[in-house]
Amino acid sequence: MDDQQLLAGHIDVWWSAIDDFTTLLEELTPEQWDLPTDLPGWDVRAVAAHVAHLEAILAGGPEETADVGEPPHVTGFLGLYTEIGVVNRRDAAPDAIITEIRQAATTRHTLLLADPPTDASAKPDVVFGGVPWTWEVLLRNRPLDVWMHEQDVRRAVGRPGGLDTAPAKHTADYLAESLGFVLGKKVGAAPGTSLVLEMAGSEPFAFVINDAGRGERLTDVPADPTVTLRMDRGTFVVLAGGRCPAEPDAIVVEGDQALGQQVVDAMATTP
Repeated sequence: MDDQQLLAGHIDVWWSAIDDFTTLLEELTPEQWDLPTDLPGWDVRAVAAHVAHLEAILAGGPEETADVGEPPHVTGFLGLYTEIGVVNRRDAAPDAIITEIRQAATTRHTLLLADPPTDASAKPDVVFGGVPWTWEVLLRNRPLDVWMHEQDVRRAVGRPGGLDTAPAKHTADYLAESLGFVLGKKVGAAPGTSLVLEMAGSEPFAFVINDAGRGERLTDVPADPTVTLRMDRGTFVVLAGGRCPAEPDAIVVEGDQALGQQVVDAMATTP
């Protein structure tokens, strides 16, 4: 697969995620837009506003400004940046936010199809907030962001679902790649320690800590890993996304029980 095909695949998954997300938003009642999500300080409206903000920028809209103050739930530059879109759409009607997402995404999708990116390592002309992302990073992250926020909304309004779609698998597998970092950097496991994640709907992910203390992904699952974690996709996503604790008995740990719990406790890797 060449770069253009790789990037086209990310575009397709993002486009599907946008459709799923906006379809869900259209089905909500006005009262549900005010329900709190797992994201501190953000209700359903804020989540939708955030997606509208980023998609508008990527579609060629101007960078926005706003006095966001010092909200207690915001940390770091990126948090302050994303809060701009929330503040600017605080009084927007749900239909207006949905329409903005769809129009911006359609504009961007049309541009990407007319002039598809061909070099994954090149930098796009437009990236929100000036982050130094390549085409690969940008296009791989957008379906993750949109789908994760679809799930934030689903949990908030009590409508589980959307866990078997292409964006769901894309996101879960993408987040699973970070387990080598979790095992080596966050947990500090010793060289030779191995970890296997068996997540429903995906092939197993296996990692080992090398002599430099870094987690390397293995192509083959070791016969006797130090620890094996088994869970469904929904459980993994809320943990890796730092959203909320897992349901009781949702995780099976085999092997080193203490290490397995350390990994579970340190699994969050998204801001």
